[in-house]
Amino acid sequence: MRFLVALLLCLVGLSQSTLPTGTPSAPLLHDAYIWQRAWTPRVIAAVERSADLVRAWRVLIAEADSRGRWVKVAVPWEALQATRRPVVAVVRIDGRLDEARTTALLDQIAEAIAAQPAVSGVEIDYDCPTSKLSAYSRFLAALKTRLPASLKLSITALPTWMNSPALESLGPPLDEMVLQVHAVDDPRRGLFDPDQAERWVRAFARRIARPIRVALPAYDVRVTWSAEGALAAVEGEVPLLIGPAPGQTLRAAPEAVLAFLHAMQRAAPDTLAGIVWFRLPTDADRRAWSPETWRAVVSDRLAAAQVTASLAPAESPGLWTVTLANDGATDAATPRRVRLDATCGMADGANGFRLVAGPALTLESAGGRLRAQEHRIIGWAHCTGPRRQLDVAS
Repeated sequence: MRFLVALLLCLVGLSQSTLPTGTPSAPLLHDAYIWQRAWTPRVIAAVERSADLVRAWRVLIAEADSRGRWVKVAVPWEALQATRRPVVAVVRIDGRLDEARTTALLDQIAEAIAAQPAVSGVEIDYDCPTSKLSAYSRFLAALKTRLPASLKLSITALPTWMNSPALESLGPPLDEMVLQVHAVDDPRRGLFDPDQAERWVRAFARRIARPIRVALPAYDVRVTWSAEGALAAVEGEVPLLIGPAPGQTLRAAPEAVLAFLHAMQRAAPDTLAGIVWFRLPTDADRRAWSPETWRAVVSDRLAAAQVTASLAPAESPGLWTVTLANDGATDAATPRRVRLDATCGMADGANGFRLVAGPALTLESAGGRLRAQEHRIIGWAHCTGPRRQLDVAS
């Protein structure tokens, strides 16, 4: 799943539209993307213990890069079948791939699907440029003829497409669309804005006469900036080897995503078929929500955050460690600032925090997440008889 960077700014005008009312909906059904290229034991364990929340799995089985190179994912189909949930096979196509090379993928996709008779559907994840939607429609029509009639065909859809009169042309070959509403368009709004997402969903539903699902984020990203202050990179599930660079962690706050779910539950568009989560959390995925937090959001049992910061004496006289703690049952945002006690004269940050001098010494972070029951040392300080509990600010 790729991220929408600057292009979403063109949808500002949409944000001024009036939201139509809807009718209270039935309980939302939840799918989950399994996007990991390596199926480690922890991924398989996450699948096993999360199946009770999931209607269907949407599993990355292959991808084509910007040059058309085809890479398959080794999927343990037996583990998926053991959960007794339908499986939608997802093929990712790099949005920079030109039309000729995209067309050349038709037979490869059909062959990959034919090799896995256990799948119930096929999804194409292609961030198609809005200017090429007509060509994409022809591609989907051709793909439909190569697939068994029993398989449902879906695609990942982008809000930017709503500016195109060609949007409706995508519909005929498709059984449903998955609208992606998480995006990096304005770092001040984080990765997900529930009000903006609701506007996009309702506007999209007015345009598309097909069932739609909404892809929601259960992860964070780190964005980095160039020397000129422009967005240089977006780092998601795969770390980028870009070295130290000015950056910021953008959160998909669980409480914000839950607010969107509440809005859909109160009054959903008639064509809303359900939610698809990107991506299935595992114990090892530090950029995703913890499995416990994801379960709490899906089941509408999200607990309040319990984040504190405190000083603890170190081995050297007058030296104190600064510890951040989340004693709650679900993840919490890492505080932006931790203000040290007035008796602290020297300090330094660690593990994502840096020292900022001022009237009071402060440790600042670029954002992030503190998992449930996690304790993290974020710095040290030289203090004389300090107050142990520290002030934190988001």
